[in-house]
Amino acid sequence: MAESALDDWAALAALDWQVELGADEAILDAPVDRYALVPEEKPAPAAAPGAAPVPIRPAEVDAVAVATEAASRAQSLDQLRGALEAFELCDLKQGARQTVFCDGNPAARVMIVGEAPGRDEDRQGKPFVGRAGHLLDRMLGAIDLSREAQDAARAVYISNVVVWRPPQNRDPSAEEIAMMRPFITRHIELAAPDLLVVMGNIACDALLGRRGITRMRGQWDTAVGRPVLPMFHPAYLLRNPEAKREAWADLLSLKAKLEGA
Repeated sequence: MAESALDDWAALAALDWQVELGADEAILDAPVDRYALVPEEKPAPAAAPGAAPVPIRPAEVDAVAVATEAASRAQSLDQLRGALEAFELCDLKQGARQTVFCDGNPAARVMIVGEAPGRDEDRQGKPFVGRAGHLLDRMLGAIDLSREAQDAARAVYISNVVVWRPPQNRDPSAEEIAMMRPFITRHIELAAPDLLVVMGNIACDALLGRRGITRMRGQWDTAVGRPVLPMFHPAYLLRNPEAKREAWADLLSLKAKLEGA
């Protein structure tokens, strides 16, 4: 076989191989500047039958302003829960199973504000459950407080800054915290506790405007017109058991504040 015939056969074999791999377009004579091409607009995928439509947020909508207006109209805790259920501008809501609003006695003197729901909270619809919740219950029990107590003097009321679980338990973004801040502020106003305990950096950021829980813990501050005690989050204590000594000192400080010392 002549050398040219071998070259032609090899070229055809290579072309057949590329076609089998799915190559169906020949190389052009000149290069294509694909950055200059206008991308073809694709139609939005149709929603599955019976599925809830995915809300589209107009770019000009101020989510914080909408949240502030919705929260301010709530005149009771039930109305505030309804306002959160109706709020569609936080993308976290689309991936969460349910709204994690509160637990405990709303008449309690002490309100605990955490960060955001985790997997267990998202499943049960209550804040501070699972291992971190069990640890919190033991911590409260050590100073004679309980989320189950009917007596307001011994009861606690619990909520979170963010009421929907972030994906993979990531920290809420600054945008998400900002749009949830009006709701947790109104939540505190309606519950009207004597004292606040904020657990973790996210809660400190939302209510005190700064982070650094290692430096802030144990130092009484003020937010929403009430004394505020920053504390380590129970999840942090599970990862860092050596910090339980500082947490015990903070609990004693809380107890002394309740007793008027």
